[in-house]
Amino acid sequence: MLFRQLEYFVALARERHFARAASACYVSQPALSEAIRKLEHELQVPLVRRGQKFECLTPEGERLVLWARRILADHDALKQEVTALQTGLTGELRLGVIPAASTTIALLTDPFCAEHPLVHVRLETSLRSVEIVERIRRFELDAGIIYTDGQNSADLMITPLYEEHQVLIAGSELLAGQPDTISWSDALQLPMCLLNNGMRGRQLIDDALATRNLLVTPQLETDSVVSLLAHVGTGRWATIVPHTWIRTLRTPAGTRVIRLDAPSVTAQIALATSAVEPESMLARALLRTATTAGIGGLLHGPSTLKDND
Repeated sequence: MLFRQLEYFVALARERHFARAASACYVSQPALSEAIRKLEHELQVPLVRRGQKFECLTPEGERLVLWARRILADHDALKQEVTALQTGLTGELRLGVIPAASTTIALLTDPFCAEHPLVHVRLETSLRSVEIVERIRRFELDAGIIYTDGQNSADLMITPLYEEHQVLIAGSELLAGQPDTISWSDALQLPMCLLNNGMRGRQLIDDALATRNLLVTPQLETDSVVSLLAHVGTGRWATIVPHTWIRTLRTPAGTRVIRLDAPSVTAQIALATSAVEPESMLARALLRTATTAGIGGLLHGPSTLKDND
């Protein structure tokens, strides 16, 4: 059995298409197909159901692809360990990030890259927490930044990074005479634009309102926080977003940021890594950076709740 055969098998399981899998592995389709046939012959079980094209993995294939991913992950970890002993940490760190953390991830990756200049970091910043968790278990990601609530943490190490809280942003004229906090009922009287229904940031808001038997019906919805801030910048809209976005994107001129009165809407953001031994050296190094970076303190330093004129 060759590592190359396992790589081709894992690629086919991921792509579900012979040509795409061959392209991902930089080989011809006949070469990939032949390698997988040899693997089936050696294991003496069918791994793939074939017709005119790829149909699916067999039950045996679905089972054995888990082993193939683990073997390849351990092989990569072994090479990283040997290289690190000789020249320092190298390789590629694959990191999945929920969209809500895309403005804060630099607080982790910047010091990590400074400590390990030979490591290449690949970020994916449009994944849901459940996708990140599943891909860590499949050894397709080394680590991920996730919401912790509602996640099955079996076989994972969860390291809290910071707590996200929602704030209201609106044109200063809309908030004339308003102190530094606003009630939910008063906030809903403002012309509201929010994230799309079903998105995690919107779900937090809807859940908080439900505890007070309130319902929001925004005139405008979008999947982009940048679009929300652009509308608020016209002076005619209000929105509710995580406070972490303000640190990076800043607020439009002529707007205010104020806190929402109880219930406070918060969510825990954490670093997820595999707890399966032996662990990835890259993930281990990232975890060390996360524990020393003090991200929570950086995000809860000087208040951003001020006018922006």
